[in-house]
Amino acid sequence: MTPEQAPRLDEATALAFDAADPLAAIRDSFMIPVTPDGRPKAYLAGNSLGVQPVGARAAVETELEAWARLAVDGWFAPDRPWLDAERSIADMTARLVGASSTEVTTANTLTVNLHLLMSSFFRPAGRRTAILIDAPTFPSDRYAVESQLRHHGLDPATDLIAIRPRNGEATLRPDDLEAAMQEHGDRLAMTLLAGVNYATGQAQDIGRLTEAAHRVGAVAGWDLAHAVGNVPLILHDAEVDFAAWCTYKYLNAGPGALGQLFVHERLSRDVDTPRLAGWWGNEPTTRFLMEERFEPGAGADGWRVSTPPILSLAPIGVSLALFDQLGMTALREKSVALTAYLETLIDGLVPEAEILTPRDPLQRGAQLSIRLPDARSRLARIESSGVIGDFREPDILRLAPAPLYNSWHDAWRGAVALADTRT
Repeated sequence: MTPEQAPRLDEATALAFDAADPLAAIRDSFMIPVTPDGRPKAYLAGNSLGVQPVGARAAVETELEAWARLAVDGWFAPDRPWLDAERSIADMTARLVGASSTEVTTANTLTVNLHLLMSSFFRPAGRRTAILIDAPTFPSDRYAVESQLRHHGLDPATDLIAIRPRNGEATLRPDDLEAAMQEHGDRLAMTLLAGVNYATGQAQDIGRLTEAAHRVGAVAGWDLAHAVGNVPLILHDAEVDFAAWCTYKYLNAGPGALGQLFVHERLSRDVDTPRLAGWWGNEPTTRFLMEERFEPGAGADGWRVSTPPILSLAPIGVSLALFDQLGMTALREKSVALTAYLETLIDGLVPEAEILTPRDPLQRGAQLSIRLPDARSRLARIESSGVIGDFREPDILRLAPAPLYNSWHDAWRGAVALADTRT
């Protein structure tokens, strides 16, 4: 490589990229955390908790005002009844994940939704008793799967199939996942895979792996916590059976915000599908008749359980409106370029770092997982310079340049701070 061909790693280049960024103005729609002297931080931890949309406070205050003014009548207010609060954001959710509005709903939290969905779709029978997962698995997912197996009197030691990367490799080969499904196909009841792996940032081909699960007669479920709002999704056309995700990462809905779920319409039509029911999953037109017989609501709404927390719902709509305004095509285009830029900076400025995330943009979202022997201490050092990332045991530093609000200068600051090993 000649000097003329070498990537430019200087600050001026980052600032020039920002000046030419057609999406730069959307950053003003978010509350970026600041340093003690008032300088915006380079916040690269949106894969853990997204930043607050500017409109979130007003949205919550609107509901607080309605509560103060209307109290119980807020459920039936003619202009915007709380009874329909989840439905008011269903169309935006559906467009984001490639589904119909009846295939998605907003309720509960991620692991609760996984349990609810598995209670319906993990139906072990005969030899089909096994669940296949990918590793490294987010602990809550594994706990949920193991407890579902035990709930059915099964043993995770024999009925949980965890597919891990090959020795010496950080990420899973899709061929290995497919081969494992084929190998265990006659006893496989369900797969539960991560759309984007929390530890490595690897994105899976959801359509391909869903089809592979179906070929052997298994139900295909997905945890999309790190995928929604990060990579393009077409859940309906991919024939995904069910999926669940949180909204507080790339969807910026606030700490511990409500989760969302998807059930394909070919499955949700069957009102006799077993489920763990609650009154908010009941058909809305008969819910307040207070009958003893449960009548599931249409589509994914039939997996709701309890009265929705209105204050928690409010910020979700604010963030979804921003995704709706820009569209995932434009966001993905920026994400691919911005993540590649951060990758180039780390390669050039931090040569001792091992990037675990796939180099192929089609196999990753807006995240780079970086292995460093001093990852924990280095995270503390970059945070002291106003750069926010996060750490995962034992030695992984994660940086996520989210295209909605991160700038090219944020990426440059992150790499420069990571390169500074002064104690």
